[in-house]
Amino acid sequence: MSRISQESQESADVSAAIDAELQLLDPRVRASRSLAARLLDPEFVEVGASGRRWTYEEMLAALPELDGGGGARFETSRMGGVVLAPGIVHLTYETDFGGRRARRSSLWRRRDGETGWRMYYHQATPVPVAE
Repeated sequence: MSRISQESQESADVSAAIDAELQLLDPRVRASRSLAARLLDPEFVEVGASGRRWTYEEMLAALPELDGGGGARFETSRMGGVVLAPGIVHLTYETDFGGRRARRSSLWRRRDGETGWRMYYHQATPVPVAE
């Protein structure tokens, strides 16, 4: 693969992961177990802003009740990403939800034979009020 072709593919992969991340922040997706399940990897793990560790099943069960599941939306900023390896994209960004800010980091992966990206890992860290 040529360098330009590789860069184009990496850019497309980052864009696809960003699109999937934004879908997962959509209140309609968060309220639907089936829609959210298509975006979370079966081996998914999250360390939330509260410090709680979530598994795939725990997250799918709780997602409709968590922030952003009741119709209010997360405001996102500074979202960007990088391809770490073929099939692995790392995204970073910030969110604001009702004045509570968090810095977020997600790993998205696409396995061989699959067309879509799935969130493998997510971490949120609260932004101190002074910042």
